[in-house]
Amino acid sequence: MNAIFSPGKLMLTSEYFAIDGALVLAVPTRLGQEFFFEEKEDQKSLVFWEAFHQNKPWLRAVIDYKNWQVLETNIPAGAEFILQTLKNVQELSSTKFRHTLTYHVKTNLQFPSDFGLGSSSTLMNNLAEWAGIDPFYLNTISLGGSGYDIAVAKEKTAVLFQNKPEIRYEKVNFAPSFKNDLIFIHLNQKQNSREGISFYKSKKRSQKLVDEFSDITKKVLLCNELDIFSQLMTNHEQKISGFLEIPTVKERLFPDSPAFVKSLGAWGGDFVMSAKFGGFKDYFWEKGFTTVFEWSDIIGL
Repeated sequence: MNAIFSPGKLMLTSEYFAIDGALVLAVPTRLGQEFFFEEKEDQKSLVFWEAFHQNKPWLRAVIDYKNWQVLETNIPAGAEFILQTLKNVQELSSTKFRHTLTYHVKTNLQFPSDFGLGSSSTLMNNLAEWAGIDPFYLNTISLGGSGYDIAVAKEKTAVLFQNKPEIRYEKVNFAPSFKNDLIFIHLNQKQNSREGISFYKSKKRSQKLVDEFSDITKKVLLCNELDIFSQLMTNHEQKISGFLEIPTVKERLFPDSPAFVKSLGAWGGDFVMSAKFGGFKDYFWEKGFTTVFEWSDIIGL
């Protein structure tokens, strides 16, 4: 079978405000999603879809794409999402699902599904690369979101991203001198990004605040001192905390941490970023957070 791979992502700056055009800095993760495919001319017009999580079977579906019906599945809701997404692929592609081929597809999500590293965005990019279509448009009509995660999956490198006045991004080299002093801690739960975005949109935003996050992103990209980086991360957290009117993750969970703690993405779950300090592993483990990665463990640069 032929294979495609898209890396996951971590959003380092401008969570929430990315929706309104704030400049985002995001980096790829080592783990991502694999996409294996084979096409056979058998006049049946079927899709045999197998999805794996960390090499373990998860979703299985047989789809008739002439009539767009799920013929067999073990997870009806998941199969319906795949069907609707493949219909979108058909609308955008000049070749896929337009003949009588049967498609055998196998996907493998390499990271736990509750990590929030981009199970959906990696799938969208893999499908778009396979079908030769625009991944940003496929993502927009299938899922929504700012699109920064698609840029990372597509380019497989760190990116600076903006979605207003139109989607634009550039590949950047983000490997600060202090990268090996940074750590990434999973909060033992996945945050629902759509709920977070809905809450954000319910509040009155200003262009001034959007611009402030863009300025922080620019400073982060150029920063080469951990102390300054820590101040930027703390300032970033405080600005969003003030806007959302909810405590920062450090105030809630790690008030006695000697280092900054910054949420990466929608607040309340997924990963946070911090810096090493004496006994940092024991500190987080004693609080019940045992998934602690160093830069080289998780970042794919």
